[in-house]
Amino acid sequence: MLKQQAKQFTILCKLIDIILIYIAFAAAYEVRSKISNIGDFYHYLWVLLVIIPVWHLLLSKYGMYASTRTHSIPKLISDLVKVHIIGGVITASLIYFIEPGGFRRILFGIFILLSFLLLTLGKLALKLILSHIRRRGYNFRNILIVGTNERSKRFIHLVEQHSDWGLKIVGFLGVKTNSLPDTLSGYKVLGTMAQLVDICKSNPVDEVVFCLSRQWEENIDDYLHDLEEMGITVRMVLDHYEMRISRREMSMFHDEIPILTFYSKNFDATQLFLKRCLDFLGSTMGLLITGALYPFIALAIRLDSTGPIFFGQERVGENGRIFKCWKFRSMYLDAEERKKELEHLNEMSGAIFKIAHDPRITRVGKFLRKTSLDELPQFWNVFRGEMSLVGTRPPTPDEVAKYENWHRRRISIRPGITGLWQVSGRNRINEFDEIVKLDLKYIDQWSIWLDLKIIFKTVGVVFFGTGAQ
Repeated sequence: MLKQQAKQFTILCKLIDIILIYIAFAAAYEVRSKISNIGDFYHYLWVLLVIIPVWHLLLSKYGMYASTRTHSIPKLISDLVKVHIIGGVITASLIYFIEPGGFRRILFGIFILLSFLLLTLGKLALKLILSHIRRRGYNFRNILIVGTNERSKRFIHLVEQHSDWGLKIVGFLGVKTNSLPDTLSGYKVLGTMAQLVDICKSNPVDEVVFCLSRQWEENIDDYLHDLEEMGITVRMVLDHYEMRISRREMSMFHDEIPILTFYSKNFDATQLFLKRCLDFLGSTMGLLITGALYPFIALAIRLDSTGPIFFGQERVGENGRIFKCWKFRSMYLDAEERKKELEHLNEMSGAIFKIAHDPRITRVGKFLRKTSLDELPQFWNVFRGEMSLVGTRPPTPDEVAKYENWHRRRISIRPGITGLWQVSGRNRINEFDEIVKLDLKYIDQWSIWLDLKIIFKTVGVVFFGTGAQ
């Protein structure tokens, strides 16, 4: 179900395994060299060119890069024993073929033992960490199921068996109002299919899974197009649906249920992994800069007006998730109350509020906004995974309540500190629809290179003031 996220996680696991294998080999060399001199370490490094591919194939064969959360610890250890026994035999044969003169057998034996210990500890630690993360309720995909039949029950049974998939059932929708149950398999029935769009708007929904019989096929095209417009992934066991911009993929759900998936966005898993790495490194650097500037900014805010240093406001994140977005306070304490008095001065058309010479902004706040220093605390949101360095502007819940369906696709990804709108002369854009079009352009054309390009442009905007609010 979580194909893109699973690919990113698999890449990370493979990198960690390679590092552990290298550490095991280096440690084996150190242990062996204590017994007697066996020459330079780099003389033996070529062996890793044999070991790493063999270990990778065997670890994949025994499911170490698939879900292991449902595997018992004895089975996990047993599979790793098999990997090292079979891998040891294959690798020893290949080494002998490449270097008939022989290889340091004690060195290789120590490596096998250390590799087994390190990989076992690594897999067990990963298993415990993932269990802790799932119990804390992080990294879930929110699933809304349409249909209350036996197929739905079968689907939910698989989800409950595999908590490692990271799926959280929001609830069910019935097809008819007649005899609609209050709950199904312990989950709340939220309404009928006629209420699908409204329920998706009022709940954080990442994916909608249609578990319908064939007789309903002709009646759901409009719903599919609405969900596509909103940027919500659709999965179903039916076929022959045509959608305008979605990417289609036919697959098996746990080798049991055929699933047809429509993605309104389909990001490359490797680039997504690089994006998250960029976010982590960028936010870490940003937090260090924030820490260095904090004493000066905090003092200026305190001297200028009464109130807290930071301002936290509820914003809408990916697919409707609510989070608190942090900034250095740039307004007076009564800014939110005074907003209603100033709404008639709004210079923007649509679901966004902005006025020039906003009287709610403090003197220091004007400087912070002009230099974008007020947004430095958002690096904490990026570090936590609530935002990204580059994305769409995080709206408030009040703004989202005014969205048309096609506007909602802009919140189908993580919001960003900067984005295409910010570097496209945002002071010259006063139509909300134009902002949304830029956001959708970013979503449809996204790549890690586009993010880097926007980051470099943002640096120019900040230092030269172009487009700053």
